[in-house]
Amino acid sequence: VAVDGNLSVVHQDNVQFDSELPEFGNSMMISQALDLILGKMKNAGFDFSRVKALSGSGQQHGSVYWRKGTNQVLRDLQPGKSLHELLKGGFAVSDSPVWMDSSTTEQCQYLETAVGGAQRVADITGSRAYERFTGNQIAKIYKAQPEKYEDTERISLVSSFAASLFLGSYAAIDYSDGSGMNLMDIFSKQWADSCLEATAPHLEERLGAPVHSSAVLGLLSPYHVTRYGFPEDCKVVAFTGDNPGSLAGMRLQEGDIAVSLGTSDTVFLWIKEPRPTVEGHIFCNPVDRPSYMALICYKNGSLTRERIRNKCAGGSWEVFSSVLRTTPTGNNGNIGIYFDAMEITPSAVGVHRFDKENTKVAGFSAQGEIRALVEGQFLAKRHAVPFLFFHTQVLSDVFDAPVYTIDVANSACLGCGYRALQGDLINGIDWLSLPHYHKDEMVFPSPKSNVCTVADLGSNHICCFKYTSCS
Repeated sequence: VAVDGNLSVVHQDNVQFDSELPEFGNSMMISQALDLILGKMKNAGFDFSRVKALSGSGQQHGSVYWRKGTNQVLRDLQPGKSLHELLKGGFAVSDSPVWMDSSTTEQCQYLETAVGGAQRVADITGSRAYERFTGNQIAKIYKAQPEKYEDTERISLVSSFAASLFLGSYAAIDYSDGSGMNLMDIFSKQWADSCLEATAPHLEERLGAPVHSSAVLGLLSPYHVTRYGFPEDCKVVAFTGDNPGSLAGMRLQEGDIAVSLGTSDTVFLWIKEPRPTVEGHIFCNPVDRPSYMALICYKNGSLTRERIRNKCAGGSWEVFSSVLRTTPTGNNGNIGIYFDAMEITPSAVGVHRFDKENTKVAGFSAQGEIRALVEGQFLAKRHAVPFLFFHTQVLSDVFDAPVYTIDVANSACLGCGYRALQGDLINGIDWLSLPHYHKDEMVFPSPKSNVCTVADLGSNHICCFKYTSCS
C-alpha cells in the first residue's frame, strides 16, 4: 500500500502466499513475496522514485534465524538477482515457527518458574508466558536444535526480517512488536535480563537493541535503488507487528476500542496506564511513545467462521449474513462456544452448545448455528474487556454500544504507511495531530432495545467455561 502526504491510498497490490508461493517455507517465502510484490508494482507503472520513506508490518511472534555471515550478504546484494536467489542458504532454521505454534508449554512453564510466576512475567513483559510468543519458541529451538541456535547470527521477528530486506543489513526490533516476545521489559523498553537468562545463552547479542516504532533505521539498500528506481535518500522506518500496525491503520485514539476479525480475532485499545494481568496483553504503543495498547487475541477466528459458513450457508457469505439479519437477537436462548483449535483465552478446545434451559445439546439448526457462533464469539470478547464484518449489529447488541465501521482494508499495512509518514516526513510529530476518522463520517448501528438479553444469556456460559477451563 502506498499513501501520499494526505494519507490517501495511491496504490495497492498483494501476493497470495497459498496460490503464488505454495512451495516455500517461511523465510524464503517472505523473500520471494517481496520480489513478487515489487515486481508487480513495477509492471503496473508505479513510480518508485517518488517514495520518500517506507515501513511495514509482519505477523506477530514469528521468528527468523539468520545464519552466521548473512549480514554481509545483505550488504552486498547484487541488483541483477532476486532476493530469494541471493539469500538461499542464509537461514539457520528453514521452517521458522509462527504464531499458530502452541508446542512450547514446557518452555512457558520454565520461564514463569524462573522469573517468579505468571504474574511476574506479565508485570515485566506485559503478558504471562504464552506458547506462541517468540521467546518461548527460541527456547525450544535452543533445546531441540542447539546446533542451529549456535549457527544463528541474528534472530529477527517477521517485521524486522522484512525491514532487513529493505535496509540491506539486520534491522532492529521495534518496541511494539518486541512486546510480544516475553523478553522485553515494556516499561524500560529494554530486554529483561531475567527473561533472557531463562530462554537461551548469549541471546541479547542475537536480538540487537530494540528501537521505538517510528525510528528511522537508515537509508534504503542500494539494491532496491538500482533494481526498482527508489531514490537514494529513501528512508526505512522501523517495521512493527500486524496488530500494532492495525492500531495505526485505524487511526485509533485514547478511549477507542477496536475489534479486528481475521485469521485470529483481536480486541485492542489505546491506554495510558498499563496494568498487566495473566490474561491478555499489554504492548508498547506503536505511534505514541508514552502510551500502550491492550490486546486480547482469539485463535479461533475466520477459519472457524468459514467452517460454519461452509456447513450451514453453502459456502456463501451472502447467505451467512442474510441469516444473521433474519434470526432473532439472543438466538432464542441458544448459545455456542466454538474452539476448533486450542484457544488462547481461555486455554480450552472443543465445541459446546447450550439451549435456553442451560442444557448442553448436540447441535442447532443451520440458522441457529450461525447466530450462535457469531454471538458467542462477540460475547467472549465483551467478557474479556469489561473495562473498556459480519454483522455489526450483533457486535453492537453484545457490547451495548454503537459500532462504527471504517472503510479500511489492509489496516496493518496501511498503518505502516502512516507510520512512515510520522517517522520521516513529519519528523515524529504527535500522532494526534494527524487527520483521524470522524464518527459523523462513519456508518454505524446502535444496539437494539433487547441487548441485555444477549449479554445476560451469554454471561453464565462464558464465565463458567472460562474460569473452569483456563490455566
